[in-house]
Amino acid sequence: MKIMVAMSGGVDSTMTAKFLKEQGHEIEGCYMKLHSKPGYHEENIRKVKKVGDFLGIKVHILDLQDKFNDFVYTPFINGYKNGVTPNPCALCNKFIKLGALLDFAKANGCDKLATGHYVQIINGLITASKDPSKDQSYFLAQVPKELLNDVIFPLGDKFKADIKELAKSIPVLSEFGTQAESSEICFVEDTYVQVLQKHFNTDLPGNVVDKNGKIIGTHQGYMHYTIGKRRGFEIKGAHEPHFVLSINADKNEIVVGSKDDLKEREIMLESVNMFIDESEFDCAVKIRYRSPKIAAKVSVNRDTKEAKITLNDEAYGVAKGQLCVMYHDDSVIASGFII
Repeated sequence: MKIMVAMSGGVDSTMTAKFLKEQGHEIEGCYMKLHSKPGYHEENIRKVKKVGDFLGIKVHILDLQDKFNDFVYTPFINGYKNGVTPNPCALCNKFIKLGALLDFAKANGCDKLATGHYVQIINGLITASKDPSKDQSYFLAQVPKELLNDVIFPLGDKFKADIKELAKSIPVLSEFGTQAESSEICFVEDTYVQVLQKHFNTDLPGNVVDKNGKIIGTHQGYMHYTIGKRRGFEIKGAHEPHFVLSINADKNEIVVGSKDDLKEREIMLESVNMFIDESEFDCAVKIRYRSPKIAAKVSVNRDTKEAKITLNDEAYGVAKGQLCVMYHDDSVIASGFII
């Protein structure tokens, strides 16, 4: 089988290519240039070419900066501008890694695209990896179901610690086993605000208001805040912690309240991506990547691709723009963005 491997210069994609080559497949690698962060690509391309030479495989360098800008980066900065908390990795997997790159793989005669994601495909569904600390099923939940036949994830049944140790044991690849983990958002160096500052003046002092609209303090600029944040703003005479409940970008206001005020029992979604045929079902949902699953009832409008989630237990810090992923056991059955 001819397989294109998405190669980043990291240990996961490196070992993915090695495993598939050892299994007897015809392998080609592809490094994607997605953004123009200074010095970022040169070192990664060096590593990718080193792996290509070691494995004896052809390596492509694919410039997808325009597509990445349109589908991932611009929605990211506009999300914060509009007062929501975007999820760029979910969009990148849908439109770029398992979108544009898959198209490139097919155009080059490949039967499959392989990536170093820690995730499994079981019974046609995206399913959590065996390594719970590295599971990336959440971030792949917007990928269309029909594409799952075209992709493989060789690391889904493996543990990251074992992958790193194996890389260390191979002299040519030892640097991959010891290098630092890459950040989750590839174009963010330290904080998302530093990215926004390239496009906007983020330091716009404004009012902090309570649930009734009463001005009770000041803040540094609404883009500095996300739902649930409890620091970085001033409340006159406050004795109890205050948390960000919502953000009004038009007025440059943040609304704050108690921790109890953060509780939500109902969530509305848009851009719902379905892996099952039912429109009414019970499941467990994750409202953020690191949040625990919460049992819920779901009602989906397939015409509008909207859904209503009714949680069995209250959730804290539900943020507009974040991805809500629905699971049956460990398998993804649907996802949508919180509105």
